[in-house]
Amino acid sequence: MEVIVEKITKSYGFQKAVDNISFKVNQGEIVGFLGPNGAGKTTTMKIITCYMPPNEGDVIIGGVSVLENPEEVKKHIGYLPEANPLYKDMPVIDYLKFVAEIQGVPAGKIRERILEMVKICGLKNEKHKKISELSKGYQQRVGLAQALIHDPEVLILDEPTSGLDPNQIVEIRDLIRKIGREKTVILCSHILAEVEATCDRILIINKGQLVADGTATSLRKQAQNKEIVKVTIEDGERNDIYSSLQGIASVELVDLLPAHTQSFEIQSKPDTSSRKAIFKLCVEKGWSLTEMTPVERKLEEVFRDLTITN
Repeated sequence: MEVIVEKITKSYGFQKAVDNISFKVNQGEIVGFLGPNGAGKTTTMKIITCYMPPNEGDVIIGGVSVLENPEEVKKHIGYLPEANPLYKDMPVIDYLKFVAEIQGVPAGKIRERILEMVKICGLKNEKHKKISELSKGYQQRVGLAQALIHDPEVLILDEPTSGLDPNQIVEIRDLIRKIGREKTVILCSHILAEVEATCDRILIINKGQLVADGTATSLRKQAQNKEIVKVTIEDGERNDIYSSLQGIASVELVDLLPAHTQSFEIQSKPDTSSRKAIFKLCVEKGWSLTEMTPVERKLEEVFRDLTITN
């Protein structure tokens, strides 16, 4: 089921939390919604899930408007908010039965859905325990189970691994990827590694505006208009190599890598390439060029460029 966000804006007084955002999420796609704290991520998720209306714009889910028919839209959405909505004095089984009933699961199918959620979310050994007795990781699993109990086509996850230890994070990531094979998933986070490890596509929001949309690889390439290569050159004297590389007309910057190596990181001037010139230099000098590999910008650098506050 497609999710189409059309020019939504949400203001609190004079402050625009979300400012004219548009994007589309395709069926079977896991999309990461990334941004610094206060960027507008949670506000956008609340609008998509019909928790609050936008001041302007609309969201269309499966062809239905959240403004015109929010009750119908809600039937197709599973939502795990950042504050996991659990009744911790209830046993897991009882809680899932309660959620299934309020989500309108037919009475004859509730037991079947509970057993399926217990299996999918790995709760077999925990199902009779009170939620308060579970670790944070298992409580997140229960949260995912409540979001999935009515078999929604769209799953919205707001900071699903918040507060988990590294092992629990890996488990929840694997579970989200498994679920994402059949669902449309929007995963909201401010953790770069989380989004890159889990999602097919990344949206970056900053100060209420969408500033990037693409895969992690495409975002790195779009942001890098300067060629950066790592080269290793043998047979020459290190300082001589360094000076000669700096003398290439297209080279903007040469960085010496660790002193015990003959490796250098070379950044070319914008929209130019220095690879042929480097190769030609090595031939002229009689040096052995043993490595020349492109260096991609890290996603952290791209994120910082797009969201840094001036």
